[in-house]
Amino acid sequence: MTRSRQLLLIMLATAGTTPAADPAPSPKPTLVSVTRIWDKAPHCAFTDLMRWENRWLCCFREAQGHGGDNGIVRVISSTDGTAWKSLATLKQPGIDLRDPKLSVHPDGRLMLLMGGIVNLKAKYHTRSPRVAFSHDGHTWSRPATVLAEDHWLWRVTWHKGTGWTVSKLNEGRKPRRGFLYKTRDGLKYEYVTEMETEGISETTLRFLPDETMVALIRPRWIGVSKPPYREWTYTDIGQGIGGPNFILAPDGKMWAAGRKYGKAAKTSLATMTGTSFRHVLELPSGGDTSYPGMVIHNGLLWMSYYSSHEGGKTSIFLAKIKL
Repeated sequence: MTRSRQLLLIMLATAGTTPAADPAPSPKPTLVSVTRIWDKAPHCAFTDLMRWENRWLCCFREAQGHGGDNGIVRVISSTDGTAWKSLATLKQPGIDLRDPKLSVHPDGRLMLLMGGIVNLKAKYHTRSPRVAFSHDGHTWSRPATVLAEDHWLWRVTWHKGTGWTVSKLNEGRKPRRGFLYKTRDGLKYEYVTEMETEGISETTLRFLPDETMVALIRPRWIGVSKPPYREWTYTDIGQGIGGPNFILAPDGKMWAAGRKYGKAAKTSLATMTGTSFRHVLELPSGGDTSYPGMVIHNGLLWMSYYSSHEGGKTSIFLAKIKL
């Protein structure tokens, strides 16, 4: 494919007159508040956040450290975002459950997607995704293993009754590849295409009103595709991002968050389009940090994340941001 042809496809996919340009200047977002909401384990990390039936749900991993030991997944809840209580824990003997992501299945059940790692002598051995369901957020089904070993489904995005997700396959020095899957029930996954970009890892997918699918991909990519989502174009955003997440605001703007790399790692908020990415606000954070959950509610962006900037202990934080 010629360079000019690729640029044309990007323009068509993002449906913009000047897709390579940053968003028009606008007032910068401001941090309204940030609160530590959980720190009851030595290492609390890898969050997700959801507004469900007039209450907040936040999930994350609890363990002794960042990796190498067997973690559990905890779900906490709050009616006001200030007072939080433990709602459920999920664990499996001999398995490190991590990176939990919440979604609502089309039949109304809560769905929790997790990675399940088998460690041998504190070193990675193999893994496979796990899925659990709940009607109330308190009682969960036993985590079911999906796909084959060495896959890692990182986040499911439901759209018109179908769940879409990207699996990263292989670790370490092996070639890391990414595959787009879709599902109707959350348990059986149908292969769609390979995401052919370098080093693909954690990926969040969202849908634009015109059915364009947008992917924010670790380590440094934005991908866009039109139905049936087998052909993709990619933009190198020129900087690394860890634990990437993004959402569409009511006005159509895309807001992203994740780990910003530099002299010190930070959890940061950014604006993005189908071909651009720009950090606009660093949150109080540092050290081991990132993996945000994002919800727009009552005119504010509510964002969960974890960080070790307060005394070196990783804790869960909740920020409120005026966009």
